[in-house]
Amino acid sequence: MSAAVDLPAARAPRRTLRHRLADRGVDRMLWLVLPATAFVIVLFIYPFIYGLQLSFDPLKGGPLANYKEFFSDPYMRGTIWKTLRLGLPAALFNVLASVPVAYAMRGKVRGKRTITTLLVIPITLGTVLTAQGLIMYAGPQGWLNKVLTGLHLVDHPVTLVHNYIGVFLSLVITGFPFAFLLTLSYLSGIDPALEKAAATLGAGPWQRFRKITLPLLAPGLAITFTLAFVLAFSVFPSAQMVGKPSGSTRVISIAAYEAAFQNFDYSMGSAIAMIMAVIMLIVIAMVMVWRATLYRGSTGGKG
Repeated sequence: MSAAVDLPAARAPRRTLRHRLADRGVDRMLWLVLPATAFVIVLFIYPFIYGLQLSFDPLKGGPLANYKEFFSDPYMRGTIWKTLRLGLPAALFNVLASVPVAYAMRGKVRGKRTITTLLVIPITLGTVLTAQGLIMYAGPQGWLNKVLTGLHLVDHPVTLVHNYIGVFLSLVITGFPFAFLLTLSYLSGIDPALEKAAATLGAGPWQRFRKITLPLLAPGLAITFTLAFVLAFSVFPSAQMVGKPSGSTRVISIAAYEAAFQNFDYSMGSAIAMIMAVIMLIVIAMVMVWRATLYRGSTGGKG
């Protein structure tokens, strides 16, 4: 009898780590996050911490010497404004321009796939090819100036490259496809029945867009703007190739490059990179606060 009694206990299932985690309310699917976490730590967090530490180890002076030198030099400090002067308008233009195009493309449009493909082709070109194309087609000897002078619309070639305009055009060409795809995805997630219901109540197209679609789309546009801004703020090839890197388009990334790879002062280059990161985080934080305000307004203040 004792053997019969002990037999079920001997055959009791062994409690594995999976069962113990389940008892504690831990989802074992979280293990799938570990590879992504390791990837982020190796490729993003560690380089950031290393760069931050390096920025406080200048070639001469105290730990804050690099930051003092940057902000005390008007030529270097001015790169912040020049970069914001390019990045903010370019990101805002790309987002605003993507809204009407994506709004028109979200429904059944003839040739929708072809049009969408044409709009996103610049993604495959990259900033270098885009800048080279601008030089060839919008430069002093490009086809655009040849057409304008041939039609006697201008007496001299229009300066569209190697200045602010050239860099801005490059940022628009390379940044618009990202803004368009993101905006289109957000618009596709809005239930069309909402607009149809408003139409049955007598609301016109503009009223439906302004009162229904735009409030629902605004939080998504905030995310789109932040991504477009980060893409534009970190501009380097365009500012170097179709801008004036020693003057009006000497952006902060060029200052970081010159410090690290021309002056071989990697500590100063890291400090400038940290300043870039802080500025981007400040702008992103401001947009996220605005987005949270919009979200609370759209939900009537309910959490």
